[in-house]
Amino acid sequence: MESHSVVTAAPQRGAARGLGAMLDLAALSHRRAAALLVAVCLIAFLPGFFQIPPVDRDESRFAQASKQMVESGDYVDIRFQDEVRYKKPVGIYWLQSAAAKVGDALGVADAHRTIWLYRLPSLLAAIGSVLLTYWAALAFVARRTALIAALMMATSLLLGVEARMATTDATLLLMSVAAMGALARIYLGARHEPPRAAGWHLPALLWTAIAGGVLIKGPLVLMFVGLTMLALGIADRSVRWMRDVRPVVGFLWMLLLVAPWFIAIVAKSGESFFMKSVGDDMLAKVTSGQEAHGAPPGYYFLLFWITFWPGAVLAGLAAPTIWKARAEPGARFLLAWVIPSWIVFEAVMTKLPHYVLPLYPAIAILIAGIVEKNGLWRNKWIEHGTIGWFLLPTVIAVGVPIIFFTMSKDLGLVAWPFAAVAVIAGLFAWWLFDVDGAERALLRGMVSSVFIAVTVYAITFPMLPSLFPSQLVAREVRAKGCADPQLASTFNYQEPSLVFLLGTGTKFSDGAGVAEFLNGGPCRFALVDARSERAFVQRANALNVGFTLGSRIDGFNISNGKRFSMAVFHSAVP
Repeated sequence: MESHSVVTAAPQRGAARGLGAMLDLAALSHRRAAALLVAVCLIAFLPGFFQIPPVDRDESRFAQASKQMVESGDYVDIRFQDEVRYKKPVGIYWLQSAAAKVGDALGVADAHRTIWLYRLPSLLAAIGSVLLTYWAALAFVARRTALIAALMMATSLLLGVEARMATTDATLLLMSVAAMGALARIYLGARHEPPRAAGWHLPALLWTAIAGGVLIKGPLVLMFVGLTMLALGIADRSVRWMRDVRPVVGFLWMLLLVAPWFIAIVAKSGESFFMKSVGDDMLAKVTSGQEAHGAPPGYYFLLFWITFWPGAVLAGLAAPTIWKARAEPGARFLLAWVIPSWIVFEAVMTKLPHYVLPLYPAIAILIAGIVEKNGLWRNKWIEHGTIGWFLLPTVIAVGVPIIFFTMSKDLGLVAWPFAAVAVIAGLFAWWLFDVDGAERALLRGMVSSVFIAVTVYAITFPMLPSLFPSQLVAREVRAKGCADPQLASTFNYQEPSLVFLLGTGTKFSDGAGVAEFLNGGPCRFALVDARSERAFVQRANALNVGFTLGSRIDGFNISNGKRFSMAVFHSAVP
């Protein structure tokens, strides 16, 4: 990004010290920058990565479908138990299956039911996305500024969540940044004086990344690229540079990469794949709030201030200067990356926080460029927003003991020191903003983000087992020592995490049906909610089934936000 005019210059950066000195040292070479980014990613993403059980329905559905691929040896069809799962293409399932098989080959105990193995593609993709943000930013800004942009991504709250989830979104981000970084270099090269030829390596990277994105989550990466090109064509009143994208050859290359699996799945499923993926998933999300995830326009704008924290705190102060620089090629490209796709996401009825994640690298580069140029808008009212660096960790620090006491009648004292450091770092970021400048404040906010991750993911979640009732049920079942335990649950609790932890053969039925399942032989277990318990006992007695009451599981279902209590019964155990 070229030099920007500023309304009022912010304080110049003084002699580097502390975090700033570390940044200066890392910016001396690409190798050092990459090493720092990987180290920060590991510190930010690993807390809780191995300890947290399967979290929500999406993660468990993805992991279970991948597990079934390993069990069946069928790497074309996608199934959750007997139900076809054609909402997303196969890419993420291949990656997760490969991770599970590698884990098994390396001797990881019970690898096919070890959730962190299925999260490895997301972790590696999140780290790769941070490195690619740095690479993409180098097309616009100097090395040190690119490093700040990448660090904003590494410490953003949303990417921290997605790095720990066995879902598609971190991998989609990786493909998106690779594609957009290549497109940016093609565009800026054409605008350079004299123009710089793109060659074949950048178009090859662009279309290969699009193909990877299509295999991960359908045409979203193609949408980001297409809308960016459309917006630039309108703003520049020229499309001549687009020839360097090699659209015809590139599109054919993309088809060559994605077609084999699509042909194979259509041969296996007929038209049902496209009906499920295009009709039931994509079009349904556009026209209605799918799975109760509807929200009005403005949803992503409001969530942005939390999901992109701590970098989001500077967005309001950077926005006026960014808009003034919109005619510059770099700023124009980045705005074209963000604005059209953001409008589409706000207009679509179904909304989930992670949908806009592939747009965050562009925002990070824009903010980093303004911070380094000392171009933040000095408006006292908007500067009050810097208190966000202090407020969010404070809310979390207050909320943690409340959650601990509500869930376990404990205050969670072990989490307090880490939460306190997060609050103190956030306080310094806000309080010393005018004294030390935006960069140091942002770096302190990043430190706060890391300690928030430790507080929440490494301590709070693992120490509250009632948040993960499927794990409690699995421990109860395995404690009986059966070689091949089988479980049936009443319909009140039919979470995918239960299937992942206790096997593809897990059944769901009413109270009477669960009693009949228990009658099928030894080492069978029944999970029965309070409403179904009477019907279960009556049917079991009618069938003369011998059963024993194990434990009662009291928990909190994260998926629907409700408490529940269920009893575990089992038949004779040899």
